[in-house]
Amino acid sequence: MIKFFLILILSFIINSCNKLEFVYDGSINPENPLYNKSIYEFSGKDIPFLYKHVAGYLGGANEELYLISISTSEKKIKRAVQSNQAVSKLDYELDISYQVKDMSKKCIIFNKNIVSKFSYTPKSAGYNFGSDKSLDKMYEDATQNNLRDFINLVSKNNISDCLNES
Repeated sequence: MIKFFLILILSFIINSCNKLEFVYDGSINPENPLYNKSIYEFSGKDIPFLYKHVAGYLGGANEELYLISISTSEKKIKRAVQSNQAVSKLDYELDISYQVKDMSKKCIIFNKNIVSKFSYTPKSAGYNFGSDKSLDKMYEDATQNNLRDFINLVSKNNISDCLNES
């Protein structure tokens, strides 16, 4: 009788799991039309986190269909200055300009500036490990959100048409 119940339970488990589908299907960016089809170049302010995340969002250049020019600039705004002229609050503004060129048509198909902002409060004068790590994390989050916005805009736009055609 025990064998019968074990077989019944085992067959029930096997039968209930036969149409199990995994959510992850292996593609990192299924909606990204530039993924593994682009080469990219950088100019402007050196932001190391941008290099790291661009490789993740755009992949390698299996096909060189698009050239993506990424130009960066940074603006620091002192929002709060103490009486001894030490900065107690800084606003950062990262302006990243993306230009996508179709290599076969030799024309620009996407051109957009995306601005990311964040505020930083230094914790002490001199070197502070926690404060520096916090600033690095803010840079990383801002560049990652900026790239995500770029991918979303490219995905929504028709990138088969040139911008300078009438």
